[in-house]
Amino acid sequence: MSMAQRERQQLVEAMTAAGPEAPTLCGEWTVRDLAAHLVVRERRPDASPGIMLKPFAGYLDGVQSKTARKPFPELLEEIRTGPPWWSPLRPVDAIVNLTEMFVHHEDIRRGTPGWEPRELPAADEDALWSFARRMGRRAYRRSPVTVVLATSDGKRAVVHSKPGGEVTLTGKPSELLLHAFGRDEVRLETSGDPEAVRAVLGLDRSV
Repeated sequence: MSMAQRERQQLVEAMTAAGPEAPTLCGEWTVRDLAAHLVVRERRPDASPGIMLKPFAGYLDGVQSKTARKPFPELLEEIRTGPPWWSPLRPVDAIVNLTEMFVHHEDIRRGTPGWEPRELPAADEDALWSFARRMGRRAYRRSPVTVVLATSDGKRAVVHSKPGGEVTLTGKPSELLLHAFGRDEVRLETSGDPEAVRAVLGLDRSV
């Protein structure tokens, strides 16, 4: 079973435990709203382009609202079973859905105060490090200073270069990835000029 598949199953378990009206880290979305997003992404190719393309966002919102009205157990089953056989996502599930399932799993876990980071296997953290570096280049592209991602075991990656200063974000790859995806409920250490650190942490890190 790939990491993406394991995260998918644990995501469904977390959704079941939290319940459909529980909060998430996805703005005002509840668990039900997040479930509808995942179902539309994998099962409605006519609407999913609206996730990234603003001209199609209105249509996406309508489809997602209708999907959210499905019985909650039905939504969870559609997530659990993954992309249908005809979906272009199915052959590449292990790659394209790894960060999707991991980040949204944590959106549910960390949507309620009192959360603690999970202890992931070293192999999983290694896999997430490559995605953190890649996502970091997009997330911190507006930074006024150089941004470096670092781990406690010595890995470093300059994800944005800019003259005039440097901020280093240090943590586990899983925490760095979540921050690069715009989440603030993370455990990271920072170094650099305090004003520059505040600027980096306050960036709009949306895609």
